Amino acid sequence: MEIKVTTIAEKKIRRGYPLLQKEDLVKAVKPTDQWVTFVNEAGRFLAKGYLGEQNKGIGWILSKKDEPIQVSFFEKLFKKAKQDREVYFLDETTTAFRIFNGEGDGLGGLIIDLYESFAVFSWYNKTLFQNKQQIVEAFKQVFPEITGAYEKIRFSEASLPESQFMYGNEAPEPLLVKENGIHYATYLNEGLMTGIFLDQKEVRGVLAEGLAAGKSVLNMFSYTGAFSVAAKIGGASQTTSVDLAKRSLPKTQEQFQVNGLGLEENKIVVMDVFEYFKYAARKSLTFDVIVLDPPSFARNKKKVFSVAKNYGELVEDSVDILSKEGMLIASTNAANVSREKFQKMIEESLKKKQVRFKKMNEFHLPSDFKTISSFEEGNYLKVFFYQISK
Repeated sequence: MEIKVTTIAEKKIRRGYPLLQKEDLVKAVKPTDQWVTFVNEAGRFLAKGYLGEQNKGIGWILSKKDEPIQVSFFEKLFKKAKQDREVYFLDETTTAFRIFNGEGDGLGGLIIDLYESFAVFSWYNKTLFQNKQQIVEAFKQVFPEITGAYEKIRFSEASLPESQFMYGNEAPEPLLVKENGIHYATYLNEGLMTGIFLDQKEVRGVLAEGLAAGKSVLNMFSYTGAFSVAAKIGGASQTTSVDLAKRSLPKTQEQFQVNGLGLEENKIVVMDVFEYFKYAARKSLTFDVIVLDPPSFARNKKKVFSVAKNYGELVEDSVDILSKEGMLIASTNAANVSREKFQKMIEESLKKKQVRFKKMNEFHLPSDFKTISSFEEGNYLKVFFYQISK
């Protein structure tokens, strides 16, 4: 099947941009489960790929060669992805990482993570999901050591569960994985999340190495408390983990327990983050290190939060309960906020609070989350470390 794209889209494809939008097509075409050929307005070949609606766009470029998209094509992609992560496979202190990162590895719409000897596939559109037999067959050829696999359905389809077992053996619950030598309890078949966000491994690594040694740490939007556990392993005097979700309490307790850490010096608070800021200010609580890693968008009964609009408020509230010489770890995975805009948002809020500050470090996605330079929005993680003097 041939699909014509506009002249503007042709230029993007030639530059290596892999994602297609509706306006890139000369005429509207319904997504199909077939691999398609994209041609320019004169009918000349441009690329092979597919149409599949997801939140980012309506299709992906897979190859600028006129080659068949079949099992051997996917085997080639998986072999290259595996070679690129050799350093991770050889690292005995880390057993959970990304082994295939969508367009970064040549197949937009599919992500695969490794947890010990288990794989978790994330399908972002129906087209790839309908072609999963070919893809999974190729994966098994390249990764025979995988003992079992699960899948997450990250597109809207009422007839499918969010998460389900795929093949092989089922993982124990919890499945303990290692990262920087620290244990984390994960659950591979509990909805879309597993208990740890693997893209933050380098930030947790810095904490585990002692960045917060002897200091008190406040971990906001803490989820299962992974930052807190890493900070405590790295010598933090105490940690406080705050999250609105009730499940965060048992999940965080478990993360401390699997590392042999007690809960006396590690508080877990189930509360709205903005309410906790007010509570801490009333109680004159202060912290030496504050970690701010909110979801891109969140809603509760009182407030709608988005990183693009409200992150500055978090920064201002943090300054109020930060020690006189404190550190702010500001993080976001919002792809719609550029690195420059995020940094500006943080620094304008710090200036508004009339404090002295110095950027000490910054992080992008780790190398297992492979990205391509022609698709900047794929490198979504932005983390800044600021030393702040009040």
